[in-house]
Amino acid sequence: MFKFAALSKVSNIPKVALLAPLALFALQPHAQQSKTRLGIVNVQTLVTALPGSAGYVALAKKADTEIQDQAKSVQGLLAKASAAGASAASKAAYTTAAKKYQASAQSYQKQLQASFAPLAGRVNAAVAAVAKAQGFSVVLDQRVARDTRLIIYANPQTTDLTAAVTAKLKTGK
Repeated sequence: MFKFAALSKVSNIPKVALLAPLALFALQPHAQQSKTRLGIVNVQTLVTALPGSAGYVALAKKADTEIQDQAKSVQGLLAKASAAGASAASKAAYTTAAKKYQASAQSYQKQLQASFAPLAGRVNAAVAAVAKAQGFSVVLDQRVARDTRLIIYANPQTTDLTAAVTAKLKTGK
């Protein structure tokens, strides 16, 4: 009679509840075997090494220099315009310089995007080919990952694909 009472209690438990622990044990080794490898690349280095990128690189340097110079000028004019007793002329000069700075930044951004578009496809294809060949699941731009603090630590000896991708870009294969 005791065994019958125990079986009747078990039959009241849903079958899913009985199978759940078994399923967890069956899936555990599979979950441990799948590994996601994360790689990093320095996109700036790749673009510089890419044949045919000289125009883009020169434009990027020119844009950086001019935008930085304009930003310094705007900051100086802002200091004068926000000082006590600032003249209307200094305020107008600041407003004009700030508008010019914004227009220049937007113009350069459009030019850089247009100039980079044909290069981006080649860089992305090379990164994807090297990552796939070496078993990497995800590859991030080193600078973006650093600036956004997305990655706290990465061993460059095991995660940096920049040299391999640069070699692929130079050979074109």
